[in-house]
Amino acid sequence: MKPPAHHLLLAACAVFLLLCAAAPGVADAATCDATQLTPCAGAIIGNAPPTAACCSRMKEQQPCLCTYARDPNLQRYVSSPNGKKTMAACRVPVPSC
Repeated sequence: MKPPAHHLLLAACAVFLLLCAAAPGVADAATCDATQLTPCAGAIIGNAPPTAACCSRMKEQQPCLCTYARDPNLQRYVSSPNGKKTMAACRVPVPSC
């Protein structure tokens, strides 16, 4: 079953926002890169279960989640119900920033 077109559009917009928001100089630019979480777009934007790639990247980016939660362009994804469900499914603690 194909996902509805609006889900694909939302996922594409989320990826675009992640690419635009991942500016160097925010936290540790060498390790914090929000674009690394693009495999999680389907889980955070839609209701897809997180993939193994998503969980792997989520665990790698865990130290950066508070930085992302403070970023006005990213905070809605980190603190959203689907964002929290994705973290729980990946066994990544929800940050308390």
